[in-house]
Amino acid sequence: MKPRNTTLSRRRFLTISAAALATPAAAGPPPLRWQGLALGAEVSLSLHAPREQAQAALRLTRDRLRAVEQMFSLYDPASTLSALNRDGALAAPPPLFVDLVAACDRMVAATGGVFDPTVQTLWRALAQETDTEAARAAIGWNRVDRATTIRLAPNQQLTFNGIAQGFATDLIRADLAALGLTRALINIGEFAALGGPFTLGLSDPEQGLFATRRLTDQAIATSSPGAMRVAGRPHILHRDPARLPRWSTVSVISPSAAVADAASTAFTLMTRVEIAHSMGRLPTGTSATLLAENGDLVTL
Repeated sequence: MKPRNTTLSRRRFLTISAAALATPAAAGPPPLRWQGLALGAEVSLSLHAPREQAQAALRLTRDRLRAVEQMFSLYDPASTLSALNRDGALAAPPPLFVDLVAACDRMVAATGGVFDPTVQTLWRALAQETDTEAARAAIGWNRVDRATTIRLAPNQQLTFNGIAQGFATDLIRADLAALGLTRALINIGEFAALGGPFTLGLSDPEQGLFATRRLTDQAIATSSPGAMRVAGRPHILHRDPARLPRWSTVSVISPSAAVADAASTAFTLMTRVEIAHSMGRLPTGTSATLLAENGDLVTL
């Protein structure tokens, strides 16, 4: 699982180094391009639409991003997630929060528990140099009460950093489609294409550009454990200290950006056999590209 930022934002690395964009020439005016900040990182849109429609889409996107940050940000002490982590319980959670929790349920099940939002407990211990054994003992999504009131087990905290960016990307793509847009590229930490095709380059922190992928009505997310470190170790963490990253970079394409986001995170910690088994539980059209430390490339 991905904890909070330390020296280098994973998503900033991907935006700058791992996702060199190229779009084919198209008739009509050039797209409206926008860059901003959300969820602690740079985000961007490329909107192929008449200017008035594109401006309406941009306003809607900004509103959506503000709402997502107010709910899921760990940077904002007033966010819904921060309140849950502070108080240990959240009564009558908002529908959007319930939706993301349900998405977490599905990805925890699909990855056999490797994806686990309660790993924030371990991140906090590493950042504060406190007892990591006690923190590891608190980890476990199955210990979170997810009934009418969401209630954490003692010493637990949640992070949605391994899925919230993809979740937000899916929401914004749906918003743009509802406005009538048919061609857009959304980057809210993970990339999603409305229409297409769009070509993206995949890059590794050490090995550079290693593949390109074309997206049409799909999403892509990429995780590189070595892109950021916490307490001297790769930033993607697991309860079991023996379960360390097995891949230098993992990129996942899926119809859902939330699925791609969570899967790319978990897959960095999983064997090829485990990943293949997990993919059988994911939506049709999901694929994974796995780059090993020695440069070997595997596509599943």
